[in-house]
Amino acid sequence: MGVTYDAGALVAADRGERRMWARHRALLELREVPTVPAPVVAQAWRGGGRRARLARLLAGCTIERLDDSQARRVGELLGAATASDIVDATVVEGALRRRDLVVTSDPGDLGSLAASVSLRLEMDRL
Repeated sequence: MGVTYDAGALVAADRGERRMWARHRALLELREVPTVPAPVVAQAWRGGGRRARLARLLAGCTIERLDDSQARRVGELLGAATASDIVDATVVEGALRRRDLVVTSDPGDLGSLAASVSLRLEMDRL
């Protein structure tokens, strides 16, 4: 089982939250590279010199691009859930496909998306 970070995980890292950084370091020591979907980066990144922490975290992650076939699966997931948050759906689609644990500050919305397709998403709340 791998690990996927959602926007809440990136925000926590950017704020310097110790628990998030300890988790990230532990994963890297185990040679486990967390995945961050590109739309999550777009949601959390605001640029400028104040993003040094976030840039450091992302340097230790795999940034997953959103290609055409994944975009269609994300759209199908949103349709099944009658939801509209593309970023959350991208996190859920990728994590379910890879069977990843999601590090999140928002387990309710992510869990609802997974439940809409009768699947359970493994999550660890920040």
